[in-house]
Amino acid sequence: MIIRKLGLQDYTITWQKMQRYTQERSSACHDQLWVVEHNPVYTLGLNGKREHLLNTGNIPVVQSDRGGQATYHGPGQLVIYTLFDIKRLQLNIRELVTLLESSMVSTLAEYGISANAKIDAPGAYVEEKKIGSIGLRIKKNFSYHGLSLNNNMDLQPFDHINTCGYSDLKVTQLSDLDVNISTNQLADTLVRTITTTLSK
Repeated sequence: MIIRKLGLQDYTITWQKMQRYTQERSSACHDQLWVVEHNPVYTLGLNGKREHLLNTGNIPVVQSDRGGQATYHGPGQLVIYTLFDIKRLQLNIRELVTLLESSMVSTLAEYGISANAKIDAPGAYVEEKKIGSIGLRIKKNFSYHGLSLNNNMDLQPFDHINTCGYSDLKVTQLSDLDVNISTNQLADTLVRTITTTLSK
């Protein structure tokens, strides 16, 4: 597994790099985790409905090719992209989603936060508020896109969309739950959890 820490990046440029890597890779290529934060951006999934974008203001909107509806990315949010050969890992799409959900839940538990997944709405939740999201794309048994976990960011832009397609869904983050750590520290814990789970 190759871990790439990319820092603060433009969403569209990173997305295009993921697409290119996925198109060009073969089953001999190493799986990769890309650790990144993004400049402020709203993204819509492949079949996302623009009606879920209520008042995006000056924040750009990107129609992406991941699954899911509308979400927001910004500095202080941990994003991990999972460039995996799911056939080699013997995972189907549902099992990959479950792995990412359980990894977020386990990571949050290390910081004393009790979170859970929902069978009908992928992600991680703390007392019904969403703290982690998942959006994936699979092409020729290769996955890309991945997860986002809210650490210490401006959550206000979420008020201007129906997050993940739900008009009444609230969001939260580690810093609002009295956990104050760097996004790099959070990334190290979550990457360790994902890689450990995959090796079992």
